[in-house]
Amino acid sequence: MSGAALVTQSLANAGVKTIFSLSGNQIMPIYDACIDAGIRIVHVRHEAAAVYMADAWAQITGQVGVALLTAAPGLTNGLAPLYSARMAESPVLLLSGDSPLKADGMGAFQELAQTQITQALVKHARRTAKASELGRDVTWAISEALSGRPGPVHLALPFDLLKQKVEPDTSGGLRAERRSTKPGADSVDQIGGLLAAAVRPLLLVGPANNRSRAHALLERFARSTGAPVIPLESPRGLRDPSLGAFAESLGRADLVMLAGKIIDFTVDFGRQPAWHPEAKVVVVDPDPAVLDRAQRLLGARMVASVCADADETLEALAAREWHAPREDWNAAVAQSCALRDAPEGKSEKISPRLLCAAVQQLLEQAKNPILVCDGGEFGQWAQAYCTAPARIINGMSGAIGGGICYAIAAKIARPDATVVLLMGDGTAGFHFTEFDTAVRENAPFLAVIGNDYRWNAEHVIQMREYGPDRLIGCTLSPSARYDAAAQAFGAFGAQVLRADDLDPALSGALRSNRPACVNVEMDGRPAPLFRTGGTPAPSAD
Repeated sequence: MSGAALVTQSLANAGVKTIFSLSGNQIMPIYDACIDAGIRIVHVRHEAAAVYMADAWAQITGQVGVALLTAAPGLTNGLAPLYSARMAESPVLLLSGDSPLKADGMGAFQELAQTQITQALVKHARRTAKASELGRDVTWAISEALSGRPGPVHLALPFDLLKQKVEPDTSGGLRAERRSTKPGADSVDQIGGLLAAAVRPLLLVGPANNRSRAHALLERFARSTGAPVIPLESPRGLRDPSLGAFAESLGRADLVMLAGKIIDFTVDFGRQPAWHPEAKVVVVDPDPAVLDRAQRLLGARMVASVCADADETLEALAAREWHAPREDWNAAVAQSCALRDAPEGKSEKISPRLLCAAVQQLLEQAKNPILVCDGGEFGQWAQAYCTAPARIINGMSGAIGGGICYAIAAKIARPDATVVLLMGDGTAGFHFTEFDTAVRENAPFLAVIGNDYRWNAEHVIQMREYGPDRLIGCTLSPSARYDAAAQAFGAFGAQVLRADDLDPALSGALRSNRPACVNVEMDGRPAPLFRTGGTPAPSAD
């Protein structure tokens, strides 16, 4: 068999049935091997889209998402989404074709030190050195992506090794498995005791344990301990509109448990006034470097430090009862998180809040809804006023532009789901050609564009910092017809200029059973910031 067949055999052994890719010379052997392995290739229009789709696949399924890119420019086109996947804590395997090993140093076609480029963006980067090790390296890479804090792993595959004949793996192959690090019994007892003794405890978790990925676990933990649970996965941190006025509750907590949540800008580095000066802090993380950072930033306030997987620790705590009566505290936190009081103001155009309300009504009526939010200001409106059991946002990286890719992969992962994407008009431009991919792959989803004809996040910053006479580089064309462009790719398209036309356009898009783009002329407004009158949320900087 060929080295490429070893690669696809290992992917199949790990349960991989779908990969995302854009074709290129150095990965043609793997394309050919996918036919015999029964692996579906979702063929995209830009390499970055493949990585975004692998990220979304991982988030929706809990399995490794696989992107296959060709060498040099193919790989470098996919770099930015690697950062997003790393910050979203998504288990992604990036396979890249590479120039022949035997031609190293000779100036081969698209020769590039790939792993030196990717190592800062991934958990691990490796270039396979022997054809016989290709399968073993794929298995290793998948295990690494899934283990500890999940994240992307890059494996470069030299072209000559993929073509080389090797002995078949008749051992049944190694299985790619997630390695788990469980907390010791003493650590569980210590944390449980601290939670039981606290009056106003909070659990903060990171992206890998958000409500879409770990809902049942978080519910069990909350029942067992009586502690409110808050996932943090937005680059706006404590100003995340989907958290309402939660920042005010954080400032009152007397015990904060960080389970897999890195202490960073999103929690204002554990500083006052965002945190109560006397709050005790428990940190659970599989990465010793994260524990060291927490110790450095928190000092004596960190009363417990456990090097273990966050989910394993939460499972151990949820298996026992640590509950203490604190109904008033739970009600206060829930009330702060539910606050959504933002003034509507007056405008002839559709407001972001009205648009989100119409989409939320659709989500509540949909079968198996999946919500995707992407963009700057409008993306925050979407997170504030739209919700679904499964959600993908543009995450901790602060990057925008992957939303169409996320939505396609989500639909392919869950064919029976109703996938709805809300994004701004700036965001739409990054990967709009992937509507062609959605049509070819029969992956219908609904994209709703909140179109304010500008890069509104930057517009807001310039207005605030420099004034209206210093606006530059924020305007987008009002003549851009995203709905018509989607139609040209074979999708459904509708333009909405009046509020009365909004519901018919949305329902018509769903009835079309095609990829759909509803282009809504909207009043551009700053993202909402909720507070009850207490301490405002600190800025995420």
